[in-house]
Parts: sequence; structure tokens; C-alpha cells
Amino acid sequence: MKFKRQYLIIGGAIILLLTCGLVAEYHQSSHEAMIALLSDMNKRNNSLGNGFNPEVKLAHVDSLLKIKDNEHDPGLLNAKAALSLKVGKEEESVATYKDLLTRVDYMSMERTMPDVAIAYMRLGERNNCMLNHNGSSCIFPIKDGGVHKIQTGSKKAIEVYEGILTAHPEDLESKWLLNIAFMTLGQYPKGVPQQFLIPGLDSDTAYKVKPFTDMAAGLGLDINGRAGGVIVDDFNNDGYLDIVTSGWGLDDPMHYFQNNKDGTFTDRTEQSGLNGITGGLNIQQVDYNNDGNLDIFVLRGAWNQDGFGNQPSSLLRNNGDGTFTDVTIPSGLLFFQPTQTAVWADFNNDGWLDVFVGTEDSGGHDTGGTHTCMLYMNNHDGTFTNVAVEAHCDITDFVKGVASADYNNDGWPDIFISTMSGKKYLLKNKAKPGATPDFEDVTAKSGIDNNRERTFTTWFFDYNNDGWPDIMVADYNFGRSLAYYAGAEGMKRPVPNAGNIFLYRNNRDGTFTNVTKEAGLDKVVYSMGANFGDIDNDGWPDMYFGTGNPDFKSLVPNKLFKNIDGKRFADVTTSSRTGNLQKGHGVAFADIRNTGIQDIFIEMGGAYRGDSYTSSLYVNPGQGNNNWIGLKLEGVKANKAAIGSRIKVTFTENGVQRSVYKDVNSGGSFGSSPLRQEIGIGQAKSIDEIEIKWAGSGTVQYFKNIAPNRFLHITEGNQQPEIIHLAKLTYKQKPKAPMSMPMMTGTN
Repeated sequence: MKFKRQYLIIGGAIILLLTCGLVAEYHQSSHEAMIALLSDMNKRNNSLGNGFNPEVKLAHVDSLLKIKDNEHDPGLLNAKAALSLKVGKEEESVATYKDLLTRVDYMSMERTMPDVAIAYMRLGERNNCMLNHNGSSCIFPIKDGGVHKIQTGSKKAIEVYEGILTAHPEDLESKWLLNIAFMTLGQYPKGVPQQFLIPGLDSDTAYKVKPFTDMAAGLGLDINGRAGGVIVDDFNNDGYLDIVTSGWGLDDPMHYFQNNKDGTFTDRTEQSGLNGITGGLNIQQVDYNNDGNLDIFVLRGAWNQDGFGNQPSSLLRNNGDGTFTDVTIPSGLLFFQPTQTAVWADFNNDGWLDVFVGTEDSGGHDTGGTHTCMLYMNNHDGTFTNVAVEAHCDITDFVKGVASADYNNDGWPDIFISTMSGKKYLLKNKAKPGATPDFEDVTAKSGIDNNRERTFTTWFFDYNNDGWPDIMVADYNFGRSLAYYAGAEGMKRPVPNAGNIFLYRNNRDGTFTNVTKEAGLDKVVYSMGANFGDIDNDGWPDMYFGTGNPDFKSLVPNKLFKNIDGKRFADVTTSSRTGNLQKGHGVAFADIRNTGIQDIFIEMGGAYRGDSYTSSLYVNPGQGNNNWIGLKLEGVKANKAAIGSRIKVTFTENGVQRSVYKDVNSGGSFGSSPLRQEIGIGQAKSIDEIEIKWAGSGTVQYFKNIAPNRFLHITEGNQQPEIIHLAKLTYKQKPKAPMSMPMMTGTN
């Protein structure tokens, strides 16, 4: 408690210094001030009290082990082995566990064996999936190029897991991981002892899609990092989609990859001014000042406890010349709160984007104070004012996801909040034009309040195309490693509400119905990052989920679900080859090649340095010959980026007229797809009508008899859409780097 008080005092002092104008006194720009602040906070976070800094803990344990009477202490050796794994020293972890096992009794040894096994598994992953990465690495079910060439780690893990399961045959966690280990050797299912086999893990799903290919490495996009966010959008207004990524630690850099318009990307992080702007478990694009250039909002501090999460977020202004400037301080958005989630919308319909920020509060006992959600209203001059109290949206909870849409079709954006406490919040906008908004908590009335499961990622989308936004919210309720729940599902003994996706259908009367089971979504997922798109342009939104938690044993695949006619979702993870077993975070669906086909970019990596992993760009081969339309909307009375505007595309397919509904937004609460809306129209040869309801202004426009398979720029009030001529791109991969030398010493 003494440390926590000291840290909070330091944090308060930083705020005081900044708000007293000492930034100006020392002739620092707001950009330089943020870089200095982040650097200073990173140094302060290098503390034994920081639960997510195993490096300093390992150094401390090593210093204790050097004391003569401590050199063989079992407790210290166990701590050293576990911490070595977290910092990415797998060989050291394995060697320390081997030493430890010679010094403990049978009961202690039995308790330690699962940790020994996962250390060997991680050694195998390091030598194969990470150091010698290829497009098949760690893709579940593991086969072909994903089979380990350096097999020591997995073989040793199998020996340990077989011993564990002989003594405890109902250990579902160890059974799952044993089966995965045999997969890495190319020996599943035949090599797995029958009594330990989980059958059918390599079987395909009933509904199949063409396999995607991970091409991130060949394009130089395979950032080796920890958990973080991604934005795919056009930051230099040339019509081509760029990629920005972030990592959650205050020493993790952002990356800005500019699209070269020829199938390649250039890392322009340094030239863009983003060097030193570190951290960010989540990032979002927004045009906060209506200048036509997409800015970036960086969210920091989530999951950290004991005050270490009291970090600033950043508003990065796009200067329109390829550079960004941190304007957090002069904009009035400087706060020190743990967050990874926010949503931008025009909550008072004045034509300017506001932002609702969800913060993480656990009753004040472990998060460094009380943390209350904030609603910053746009003052139209580059500044914001927090009005959460007056607007009755000052929620105090452990918020993990927020989303906004006009769920009741009254022309005003509402808010949905997902939390780790289990409580959900549906806040209805009570429609106060041009003034401070006022929200009413209608969660109980909506029928969502009876769900008290802990949840994470969330969004609004119209999954059944009836014109009314539905809600997806991902369960994150666990008490064991996710391998246990995956093993239970594999053995046909699933745990109820174990990481499945809750889907709430909008009843069009202010209430929602839980349709999770009938939609086929009662599956083990455990989403940390997710988004939606349309992989086959049939007009029905599909979903991709990045999975995991900080536990190294939580080795479960990311999941891709295909929407079947707005009635149910089919798990197509296996056939799509997108089931990466490493930790998945920010997700974006995007037509980067301008072919009408959406690829999927996912920022990979866990909380610890030893759980870092390379990002993936899953390239979609095309899932048929459906048609599409790409729409870039520009507001005039509405906000410039047209966020919150509603699109209805009506077409006749095989003699039947139907409509697809899409709001202008970047998708899920963790990962940002382009604001250019990419909409599938199935087999339709022409679009009968495009209807646009412009956010804020209330203007409605109609465009009839539109030819498909092109990109259109539509400006509010202009009845003549502009055709955007973009070259269709083919990705050009760089030559493969030589294979790294394996880490083999001390493992036999």
C-alpha cells in the first residue's frame, strides 16, 4: 500500500506540472511533452510492484540466488523458472526447472510438472514458430509447414504430459496441450496414445471456405510485438489503405506502414513523427477536427493494477503532410486512467465527433484509485470538455469494451458497455440537440441485464440485415487456463458460457433477445480482439476473433465464423487456416488490394515479452464471384468522416430484392477496419438503390441504378457520386531471410 500511495502521488504531481503550464516554460511542444512523459512513466513502471514487468522481478530473484544460503532455494528457483519464461528465456527456464526438480519432494514435483511441460512447449514454439516463422506456423490444426523442424521442445513436453496424464487422466488442460504437442510433430492423431487422444481436432467444419495465406512476413508487416492495436485506413488521402499498429507496453513502439500503391509497404514510422509515441493496447482512427485527415487516438493502461495503469491516452493530429503531432495536452484530453476502449460518435448531432472513454475500476482496491468513464464533447476548436456527470454516463466499472449505434432508430447515437464485473450497460441517448447529451440506462428494459457473465470485446452490427442494429459481446469468464476449456469442448464436455459469443438480436421495440445458441455461437472462443467483415461479399457480416489470456497454457486458436444468411454462424476456422494458436489482439478486415476482397490483419502477441509474436496478414484468395461496392462518405453538415452515418444498399439477387445495412464505423471495440465501407451484394449485377442517412444532420440521400465493383466517393448534398480510380494490387513479397540458428543447448 505504501508503494501505491507513492505512485499515485507521483501521477498527481505529473498532472499538476502539466496543467500549470510548465510544458510551455521549458519550451516543449505538446508532442515533445508527451514523449518525455511516456519515457518517464516507463522508467517508473520498471518496478517490483508492477505485475506485468517480469524483467525487474527476474533480476531481483537472480540477485537473491547469488546469496550463498539461497542458491538452491526451491521457492526462488521456481520463481526464476517462471519469470524466465515470461521474459522469453525458455532455455533458462527449462534448465532451472530441471535443477528445481532434483531438490523438491514428490508432492512439490507433481505440482510443478505442468509448468515444466509448458516451458518445453514454449521452447518448441520459440525455435519454430518465432525464430523460423512461416505462413503455416502455429496455425491450428498444425500441418504442412507448421510441423516443427526442431522437435526437442515438443518431444520433451510430450514426455512430461504423458506422465501427468498417467497420474491424472481427467486433466483436460494437459490432454489438450499433449494433443497440440503431437500435432507440432506431425503425429496427430496416430501418434497420440489412445487413452489421451482428443479425437477430431484436425477434422474440417461442415461449412468450408478457401484457405487464407499469412503473407505478413513477405511484406515486412510481421512486427514482433506484444498485445496491441491496429488501424487499416488511408492516412495520406491517396485512396490506398495504410496500416498502423501499436503495442501495449510503454516501451513498445507504434509502426506506420504506408501503402506504396504497388503491392508493397514502407515503414515510415520515423518520418511520421511517431517515434517515441509508445504504448497503446488499442488504437482508433478519427477526424476530430473535420479537416479531412484521419487522426489517431491511442488508449493505454488497461489491465495494469496498483496505479501502473494510470497512463495518459494520446490524440495524434494528422498534419496532412505525412506527419502526426500529439495534441493531447492542448486538446483537453489529458487524463491518467487505465483504458483500452473508447468510441467516437456525434452524440449531440452538431456535426463534430465526441468521444466516450471506458475506464477500468475494480472498486478502488487494486487499480490505483477510482476510475469513472468519461464523455468528452467536441468544442469545435480542437478542444474537448468532459461532461460525463451531466450526461449521466459516468459509469464506474471494469470496462473492457464500448460501442455506439442508433439501436432504436431515433436518429441519436446510443452506447453499449461491456465489463469484467459482469454488468452490461445500454445507455439510450435522450436526444438533446446541440447541447450536452443526456443518457438513460435502459439495460433492464432491454432484456440484456440478465447476462452477468464477464465480457470483453463488443460491437453493434446488423447481422440479419433487418435495419436494426444487433449486439455482439464476447464472454471472458474463466478461472483456469483456456487450454482446460478447449480440452473440455474437445471431449464433448463443454463448460457453460465458457468464452462463447453472446449475440443479441434487436427486437425493434427497445428490447433484445439472446440468440447465441440458435446462431451456433455457443463455442469456446475467449476473445481479446475481434472485428467483423464480409469475406465472400454475400452481404452478411462474418466475424474473426483473436483469443487468449496472459497464461502461457492458454494455447487456443483464433476463430473465424461465417454468417449463413443472417440466421446462424458456421465455424470455418479450420478450412480458412486462420486459427493462429498464439495470442490474438487488434483485428481489421480490409480490401487492401482494391479487388473487392477483404483480407484480415491481426496484431498478435501477449502481455509478456516472452509471449511476443509476429502480426499476421491473412490474404483472402476470394470465396466466389460475388459483387461489391466500396463507399467513402464525406460529411458536410455531418462530421467530415461521416462516422455514424447509416447506409442501406438494396439490390435484386436471383430475382429476390434484399438490402444490406451498414453504419460508417471501424467495427469492433478492439481493432479498426477502414471507414471506407466495403459492402458485398452477392450475385446482383446492379444496385437498385443506395440510401444514406447522414449522422447528425438528418439528411437522407438516395442514389439509384449504381454499377457494382467500384469505389465511390459520396459527399453529403451532392447527388453525383465520384468514381475513385484505384489500381488493383498484387502483393509483392520480399525475399525470405535466412533461417535463424536454433536454440538447442541444455535441452536434451
